[in-house]
Amino acid sequence: MSNAPNNSPLRLRKRHGDGKPVAASAADGQRLVDAQSLRNAIVAGLITIILFSIFWVSVTALWNKHFPWFTLILGIMLGYAVRLTGRGLDWRFPTIAAVLAMAGSLCSNIVVAASVTADRDGTSTLDILQSVTVLTWPIFFDEQLSVADAFYAVVAAALAAFYANRKLTRPQYYALRLWRQERND
Repeated sequence: MSNAPNNSPLRLRKRHGDGKPVAASAADGQRLVDAQSLRNAIVAGLITIILFSIFWVSVTALWNKHFPWFTLILGIMLGYAVRLTGRGLDWRFPTIAAVLAMAGSLCSNIVVAASVTADRDGTSTLDILQSVTVLTWPIFFDEQLSVADAFYAVVAAALAAFYANRKLTRPQYYALRLWRQERND
């Protein structure tokens, strides 16, 4: 038998910690808050949208089929990009991820529609995108975008917002709580 008090032979071993108090301070919480970066989150989100648009155009061209549910993948990718680069702890980062997901799904749909039109007309996607005028948009929204595209964009925004905030360990959460309490006192 060990020297530990209350060592019951019927009790399972504790795997979640030794019961000692967490060594965290408000200064650790301040460092977590200082590590946040809105600029990095926005830049990473824009890069993710561009790379995803290229990926979606490639898949569409490869299989000659439009997959509207790909915007869900965009939402998850945006959420992770905002989480990893922004290191956010508050409401701003899920909001940024959701707005970028909505804008990214629209932009990606525009690029995919332009690439399909370019393949049909025998020109490049950039030529189609450069020749877009004010009169082109109503036709695009009537013929290309559907209710399913809007639904997938909203779900992608929800997924992006869900995955956008940083996941904290117990000591990090405790340090952040101490920092918030110190700030409010």
